[in-house]
Amino acid sequence: MRVFTTVPQEDLRRVAAAAREIEADGYDGVASMENTHDPFLALAIAGTATERIELHTSVAIAFARSPMAVANVGWDLAGATGGRFVVGLGSQVRAHNERRFSVPWTPPAPRMREYVHALRAIWRCWKTGERLNYEGRHYRFTLMTPGFTPEPIEAPAPAVTIAAVGPAMLKVAAEECDGVKLHGFCTRKYLAEAVMPRLADGLAKAGRSRENFEISGGGFLATGPDDATVARAFEWVRERVAFYGSTPAYYPVLAVHGLEDLGRKLNTLTRHGKWSEMAREVPDDVVHLFAAVGRHDQIVAAIERRFGGLVDALTLRGEGVGDVPPDLVQEIRRLPHAFRGFARAN
Repeated sequence: MRVFTTVPQEDLRRVAAAAREIEADGYDGVASMENTHDPFLALAIAGTATERIELHTSVAIAFARSPMAVANVGWDLAGATGGRFVVGLGSQVRAHNERRFSVPWTPPAPRMREYVHALRAIWRCWKTGERLNYEGRHYRFTLMTPGFTPEPIEAPAPAVTIAAVGPAMLKVAAEECDGVKLHGFCTRKYLAEAVMPRLADGLAKAGRSRENFEISGGGFLATGPDDATVARAFEWVRERVAFYGSTPAYYPVLAVHGLEDLGRKLNTLTRHGKWSEMAREVPDDVVHLFAAVGRHDQIVAAIERRFGGLVDALTLRGEGVGDVPPDLVQEIRRLPHAFRGFARAN
């Protein structure tokens, strides 16, 4: 299984040393998030400070940026890192788009499909000299003069992955992208019954190989060196499950377990501002559905039970994980997975 971790985005001065340590510890790559910080800046530093690890945005909010802006930064990072940069995009929910980023909201799956098409059209223009002529419903790119065309790079253009939860975005991921980044709010049953069949159908429709398509995430981890640390991590996961479970967009995950009433109860608590009361509504057995749980000497077996045979990559991050010894990273990496590498032309 491929293993990623995160870099300290809150202080860019710490990124280079952290990235070199991550590479020395044997991780496959680093991931950045767009919560409180920009997702690209830290990866630029990490990429130029390392030689091997991949660099993924996990994720950058797509609709807050023009595809041209993402194409530019992706091109530069791919060139500077020998092709180790992977664009990970997410649509975010309507409220964040309209009220946090002040961008119009439209059905996200069709728009994301166009977004990926537009990125690749721009990169083809820069790579081959093909005339830029992309026209869709949401995006139109028909102007690229020599003065605004970036220099050639020896590396392939970035692979593109997207975050997906529901059936429409899973379909876009499988048909158009190089991988999918699954949300932590996911159970093995939802993975097996809702996610994997849709991905398999989409890959088959597009004539693409599963071994070139990376499936990342799809659950939480709660681990540590001792039982007390695991117990604290377990409570952190309970809080995450309560938070995401309160959002109607994630109800399909609860539905496969007959837990729709829990989602509605959690949503009611948010509408009354009772955030501190939410976690206590989530029973232990529900937390276990969403996480691999165990001490460091137990967690590899727990990961195999929870994710094995379905998922290719996990990101060890957050309060549920803490510091992971390098030998444990290598134990996790020995778990088998289907992904063999992105299929990208130079």
